[in-house]
Parts: sequence; structure tokens; C-alpha cells
Amino acid sequence: MNKLGKISRDASAGNCVSCLRVDDVSAGQRIDNFLIRIYKKIPKSHIYRILRSGEVRVNKSRIDASYRLKFSDIVRVPPIWVQPSNSIVSAPAATFPVLYEDDHLIALNKPATIAVHGGSGVNFGVIEQMRAARPQANMLELVHRLDRGTSGVLLLAKKRAALIGLHKQIREGRMDKRYLVCVYGSWPVAWGVRHAVKAPLFKYLNANGERRVRVQLDGLTSYTVFNLRQRLGNYLLLEGELKTGRTHQIRAHLAHLCLPIIGDDKYGNFLLNKHHARPGVQPGLSRMFLHAWRLNIKHPANGMPLAFEAPLPSECCIFLQQLTDMSSINNMKTF
Repeated sequence: MNKLGKISRDASAGNCVSCLRVDDVSAGQRIDNFLIRIYKKIPKSHIYRILRSGEVRVNKSRIDASYRLKFSDIVRVPPIWVQPSNSIVSAPAATFPVLYEDDHLIALNKPATIAVHGGSGVNFGVIEQMRAARPQANMLELVHRLDRGTSGVLLLAKKRAALIGLHKQIREGRMDKRYLVCVYGSWPVAWGVRHAVKAPLFKYLNANGERRVRVQLDGLTSYTVFNLRQRLGNYLLLEGELKTGRTHQIRAHLAHLCLPIIGDDKYGNFLLNKHHARPGVQPGLSRMFLHAWRLNIKHPANGMPLAFEAPLPSECCIFLQQLTDMSSINNMKTF
């Protein structure tokens, strides 16, 4: 068993063929995700190329990318070029506020300043730093994701069975996710205090190659419910309920409603964001006001209900208080 405690090899990656024996931690995982996890510095496109070509074998047989590994499977991997070690940036060990932990899962309170994982110009994120901080852990995997600028409840699985069980809850819509978000704009009287948005979202790349989504008829079914929490002049504090889990769903749905999130650098009001980010300005905020404050699940092992809550970060609380305290809030500049 190698130092990761997850696989055994008779050769290392590089100029040699590798044979990886699947243990109970990796059993049940798709072969593509397994290889992506093992060969972290290899482009995903290369992983999928060697899978399509049949160069990867399981128990001497060809498989496709959807094959799910079984305990004691022998995975044969062809020679893979590995990035020189002096160009690899190791993730520094770091800990984050723990809301809950047991033998199956961890609930963290993620800060808004760090991505959940490396990629797209980011060398490492929460998951890599947690693994570095807990080298003895047999497994740590993200259950779901939060945008880099979003703070709040983030779940990690410590066992493969827990990861599979929690993913099933997500697919079946049994994981209740709630977000607090501050937006700029008006809330029509006809919406009451609860407004449902069922608008399909289409994923695309912008001119800079960055991932974006927009409301489009041929997009994926997307469903968000927004609850009005507080009116603050031209600003609104809302609670968002995710009924589906699409990329940038809350951000794109609010932009579609002409209710840009304060501090959102992708879908927001850029002039407004620039104003609030100026040093000394009140109300002032230099981050996106989107916080995953509550998450309800059933425990993946015993089925007991669990509820995790992450308090609203201090910078968001101060921003709301400044909005509330402004005596001329109704005369604020319109952006």
C-alpha cells in the first residue's frame, strides 16, 4: 500500500506500466474519477484519451470511463508523463472551522477567499489543504462544491459509502441547501414573500475562455426559490433555496431577475461593486454577498437528520448594519 493508503502499485507513473490494486476506499468509484484522483497533475483530457484507446485495463480487460471499480480489481495504466516535481506546487496544510465531524463526514465553514479545489489557475483549495493537514486520513472527498467567492457550509466525505449516499441524496433532491444573499433592485409586490424561478441554464465559455451560464430555453432544468428576508432601501436580503444544483445557479437566476448580487464579479453590477469596494465607503463590502448558511441532510450511515448552520461572516453583518443605519438610505445613489 502506498503512502496515500488508497492503492498499491508495482511500478510508479512515468516510463513504466503501473498496476494499481483497488482497496475498500476506492471500491465503487468510477475508473475516470479514480485515475483523475491518483494522477492529479495529468490533464483530464489525457486520462480520457487513454481510457478511450483501451490502454487502461481492469483485470486484463478493456473498460470504458463509466466502469465502477470493485474491491481487489487490478488496474493497469500505461506509461504516463508526470510533471517534473520541481514545478509542482504542494498544498500547504490548513484547517478550517469545523461545524460537525464524525467517522463518516465533515461539515466545514468555508471562507470566501479560497476555492474548494485546485484548477483553473488555482494551485490548491480546501480539499487539498485538508488532505495535507490530515495525511493519516484514508479518504477525504468533496461531497459538493461552492464557488470560490461563496462562504459557508461545505461537506467532505471520509468514507466511500458516505460519499455515494450523500450524492444519492443530492440526485434525489433530498439535500436542503439554503443561502443568504444581498442583492440590489426591487422586489415586485406580486411576488409576495416567496418567488420561484424555473429557468433553464445553459453553460458556455466567454471570450476569455471562462465558464459562464445563462438562461436559455435549451439549457438544463434549474429551479431556485427566493424568500424575501428584509428590504433595505434599494437593497434586499434574500434566502435562496436550491432545488437543483447547477453551476452558478443562484447567481445566474438573480441576474435574470435583474437583482445582481452585491460583489458578484461575473453576473453582478460592476459599477455598484466598484463603489462598495472603495476604501472607507459605507456601506462597504469587498467580497460577494453569497453565504451557504444552512444545510440539512440525512446521515449517510444511520439515516438520522442532521442540520448544519454557518453564521453569517462579520463583513456581511457589518454591511447589513451599515445599510440599516444609513439615515438617507432611500436617497442612495442609483447604479
